[in-house]
Amino acid sequence: MFTKQIDENTYLKLLEPHHARQLFAVTDSSRKSLRTWLPWVDFIETPGQSEEFIHGAMKQYGENNGFQAGIWFKEDLAGVIGLHKIDWPNRSTSVGYWLGEAFTGRGLMTKACREVVDHCFIELELQRVEIRAASENRKSSAVPKRLGFEYEGCLRGSEKLYDNYVDHYVYGMLRPEWVNKG
Repeated sequence: MFTKQIDENTYLKLLEPHHARQLFAVTDSSRKSLRTWLPWVDFIETPGQSEEFIHGAMKQYGENNGFQAGIWFKEDLAGVIGLHKIDWPNRSTSVGYWLGEAFTGRGLMTKACREVVDHCFIELELQRVEIRAASENRKSSAVPKRLGFEYEGCLRGSEKLYDNYVDHYVYGMLRPEWVNKG
């Protein structure tokens, strides 16, 4: 099982069905802020739907196609970070993440993302990791910038968020850049 200790208060752990109520609670309590940037929020209306997501994530992990891990802070589920999928022939992936509103501004996502990128390059031996963020989502874009990812461009009208399309900024990191950054 995927578990990574980040610091004395924070760790990553694969989501399991018994986490569904906690996952729903953090989603529900942050619904307004999450909805601004995530198109799936309105579709999560019950803990059972959070459990369905977790079952899908477990299948993804079992098929060696990435994972979805809870970000735990002082035993509270603070958010989720994971790989959308792994392109094994090209040894690349993209990272997605979100935090509950009560857990923002503590550096949790930067630490979690650093741990996931380390895992991708060192343990999975991938060549490329990508992070995309809506162009207006400054908090999400700040994470790859802090980690030294290269800004690679803008994908115009890349994602439909409810009633409009948003551009995505693309940030990339290559394995030699990450492992040699010292």
